[in-house]
Amino acid sequence: MTLSAETRLPIIMQPQPDEATCGPTCLHAVYQFYGGKDSLHAVIERTQCLDTGGTLAVFLACDALRRGYAATIYTYNLQVFDPTWFNAPGADVSERLRQQMRYKTHEKLQTACRGYLEFLALGGQLRFTDLTRRLIREYLGRSIPILTALSATYLYRSMREYGPKDTPDDIRGEPSGHFVILSGYNPAERTVLVSDPLLPNPFSDTHHYAIDVDRVICSVLLGILTYDANVLIIRPRSQAQ
Repeated sequence: MTLSAETRLPIIMQPQPDEATCGPTCLHAVYQFYGGKDSLHAVIERTQCLDTGGTLAVFLACDALRRGYAATIYTYNLQVFDPTWFNAPGADVSERLRQQMRYKTHEKLQTACRGYLEFLALGGQLRFTDLTRRLIREYLGRSIPILTALSATYLYRSMREYGPKDTPDDIRGEPSGHFVILSGYNPAERTVLVSDPLLPNPFSDTHHYAIDVDRVICSVLLGILTYDANVLIIRPRSQAQ
């Protein structure tokens, strides 16, 4: 498939059971795309969660690695990673993470660092490169779905959320994160097809909708506010060779 052709992958998305399970619901959809048979309940049950609710993309990646898939994370999270770790000759990212944990004791950062240490130990690959339309097109053009953790607040242009029940509150609220799958691309319209586990959602009464690719890219980068800001590529190991 050429990069100029429209792409649409047959992603079957189930509704997320609650506000905190968008991540494993997306992971389940990726597994199904590759022929996996696990139930959504099973994927949710074994997905590591944060104490504050929800999960991180690296926890989803670790589950995929343990299930025999290959996993690559393109990270844009400068709260966890320093850019120089990726261009310094011989830099050991795992050792850098351990050193960082000695000095930065914020609970969520510690949790994220532990997740990435496990991810690397399991054979996961980290990439630090610009998030571009071309990168998105290349994976979708090879029939590889893109699981991404992004800012729901920016994607939906929704009100920030406050408190344990995520109540919309434009004054006291904080930005919220979300997981979706990028499952198609229309180069003529410069739109990405989003497969969203949230139903209903602000854009559609189905799980799938097209949205401007630049809006999606901005939403991914702003995922740094909720300790993600990355795209996760999962595929069978046979395709990763």
